Amino acid sequence: MDKEHFGEKGLLADLGLRLAQARVGRNLTQEGLAEAAAVSKRTIERLETGQSVQLSNLIRVLSALGLAENFGQLVPASGPRPMDILRHQGKSRKRASAAKSAPPEPWSWDDKRA
Repeated sequence: MDKEHFGEKGLLADLGLRLAQARVGRNLTQEGLAEAAAVSKRTIERLETGQSVQLSNLIRVLSALGLAENFGQLVPASGPRPMDILRHQGKSRKRASAAKSAPPEPWSWDDKRA
């Protein structure tokens, strides 16, 4: 892929193409998707031609196409910071321990046996 593909226009065009393919793959018209997503048909047209739309409208369209769960992959959650790992490095458990049981009853002579 060339550098322009990752620019704003290239990304919007690629996103529009993928959304159009997803819509057609689900046998939806632009009008049907617009109705399902509660947006205008013009918004669907703008998305599919790589034009800018509001983020909330994009999320509605993704939800209507069943693709909203993939949206989290766009910006993955960050893991622990390196300093946090170092701070907790020596504090991790190394062994399993037996379950604690109730303390034994104190020993005594059994006076009843004699």
